[in-house]
Amino acid sequence: MFQQFKNIDTAFRHIRLFSIVFLLSTGSICIYTIYRSTATLQQGQKKIYVMLNGKLMDALAIDRSDSLSVEIRDHVKMFHYYFYSLQPSEVANKKHLTAALYLADNSAREEYENLMESGYYAGLISGNITQQVDDFDSIKVNVNQTPYYFKYFGKLRLTRPTSILTRSLITEGYIRVLGSVDDKNPHGFMIERWKVVENRDLSVEKR
Repeated sequence: MFQQFKNIDTAFRHIRLFSIVFLLSTGSICIYTIYRSTATLQQGQKKIYVMLNGKLMDALAIDRSDSLSVEIRDHVKMFHYYFYSLQPSEVANKKHLTAALYLADNSAREEYENLMESGYYAGLISGNITQQVDDFDSIKVNVNQTPYYFKYFGKLRLTRPTSILTRSLITEGYIRVLGSVDDKNPHGFMIERWKVVENRDLSVEKR
């Protein structure tokens, strides 16, 4: 009879151990399932859909902080493109310079007015000179504190009827984040305290 009780006690221990293992396993599976479901849901909420040529395509949304440096570099690049890409045409130059001044504060307007007063733009037109900013060498950005500091390194190419002049172009300034964006300022940034650090001749080629 005691042997029977011993067998019952052993069986009860086995059942209790099995129940504990089963509950722990089930709980672990439930916790993992909830975790994966939450992660998948959060990832899905970052997706946006774009209609392109009648086709629905999905894109992945990211936090702006992840792309801040990229956006600032593009803003600075486009400002320099508009400000320095000039033609022997008053209409074309006015269009480009107006676009540039939407991206910066009065520091850019002051530089524009200084060049205007010195006859720089008139000289491009009368001399039949095309000025373009080559693709920038680099744009350094510090996003650790606001306003964000940047330094631009590039080159200017002035094409004259008889020669091509290449000049260095180094500028610096700060980026302020605006509260809104529009077609004229798609990144919602404003260049402040902008100044030209260096703009000197590098080489002259005959045409």
